[in-house]
Amino acid sequence: MPRDILLAAVIGAVGLKGEVRAKLFTATPDALPRYKTLHTAGGRKLVITAFRPAKEGEAVIAFDGIRDRNAAEALQGAELYVERAMLPETDEDEFYHADLIGLEARDSEGRVLGKVAAIHNFGASDVIELMRADGDSVHLAFTRETVPVLKIDAGYIIVAVPEEDEAEGPHPHVE
Repeated sequence: MPRDILLAAVIGAVGLKGEVRAKLFTATPDALPRYKTLHTAGGRKLVITAFRPAKEGEAVIAFDGIRDRNAAEALQGAELYVERAMLPETDEDEFYHADLIGLEARDSEGRVLGKVAAIHNFGASDVIELMRADGDSVHLAFTRETVPVLKIDAGYIIVAVPEEDEAEGPHPHVE
């Protein structure tokens, strides 16, 4: 099943001519305009007509048909996607965060801990969210130490559960 990949999110309008400021989730700022057409979760297609990098991790973007501030403001909060097939293939040790969503999370003994629900970045570093069978979610630092093995083609990852969590039960950051 094809997956959509989140590349940016509109964070506000810029000026009076319909430009928007967007937070970028691409490795380099200039990667976004290469895709030309993005879409929202609701399926609205947005064609990039102008693009300029702004401050770190952001850009100012103009879209075809968005011609005034009101139209730009209506896009605030919109997440901008491309289909996974549009992205370049990854090298052997590379992956897209979206490739991990839905994978089974196992401990080093092969016991199922849950499924990968999301990868977040709240500002400091990446955090992996695991959804447990009981419906609780667990957030762990997404590092090589915490997630030492990724078997994307096989459908699972290995999570190194901190020792105190094994003895005490759920991770202290359970929501």
